[in-house]
Amino acid sequence: MNYSVIRRLDCKQGAVRAVRFNVDGSYCVTCGADRKVKLWNPVRGLLLKTYGGHGDEVLDARGSSDSSQIVSCGADKSVILWDVSTGQPVRRLRGHAARVTCVCFNELSTMAVSGSQDNTTMLWDARSRKNDPVQVLKDAKDSVTSVQVTDHEILIASLDCRVRRYDIRSGELFMDFVGEPVLCASLTRDGQCMLAGCADNTLRLLDKDTGELLGSYTGHQVAEYRVESCVDYSDKHVLSGASDGCVWCWDLVTESLVDKLPHGGTVVASLSPHPTQPQLLSAAGLTVTLWGSQPTGEDM
Repeated sequence: MNYSVIRRLDCKQGAVRAVRFNVDGSYCVTCGADRKVKLWNPVRGLLLKTYGGHGDEVLDARGSSDSSQIVSCGADKSVILWDVSTGQPVRRLRGHAARVTCVCFNELSTMAVSGSQDNTTMLWDARSRKNDPVQVLKDAKDSVTSVQVTDHEILIASLDCRVRRYDIRSGELFMDFVGEPVLCASLTRDGQCMLAGCADNTLRLLDKDTGELLGSYTGHQVAEYRVESCVDYSDKHVLSGASDGCVWCWDLVTESLVDKLPHGGTVVASLSPHPTQPQLLSAAGLTVTLWGSQPTGEDM
């Protein structure tokens, strides 16, 4: 890995709940306990804009594919669409009955997808003026902890120990029982595998089509926290937050631990890998760290 610290951001928004690169990795958004969303140039450490309007702490936020909008969600049970340039909320979407834990756009940013502690996932039309969800997915039996959307799939993790994948084109639901509460689920870059970070301090790599267990990654502790996990930009490394204040890094193929990045402070709760470069954002406590390395010959 050979990642080192490029920049540390003191976000000044209480505990940072999530950090996300935008679609091309040139900017990032953070959200936190101060009920605000902030837009940054992470390399320069420059705060570009602050978005305020949530009634409670903001738990997740994402930028749209054209970087013109931000969608955020929070403990106030609402989802808000923001105009990036004006800083104003465009629409406030209320449909969930509990904290909205996660949110994202689809690939074209025509839909926003939100997951909640009310066990539902809601799909919202980001272009219309309607404030009702287009569809409500009610299959989860416990809190929805993460959502990811590709051009034709919705991947949902839940504390009911299952990862659900909805194929939008065929209208089918595929479900994998993992056996432990799933804190975060994501697809590998090649779209062939799913990574499930679980509450038993284990990351599980599953074949997307068969559900077969391909690998497991252990050693870190998550305690009672909801920490995020992901693969890096190259699909070579598995990354996870942990309760010891470090980002843990494993080799995807050999399953061996290759690095621990000491963020410092409290639990590393949120991770965001750069889409195309060897860079990573991590959030722990009050700060966000940008990690990076110079690509070696084998990384090119």
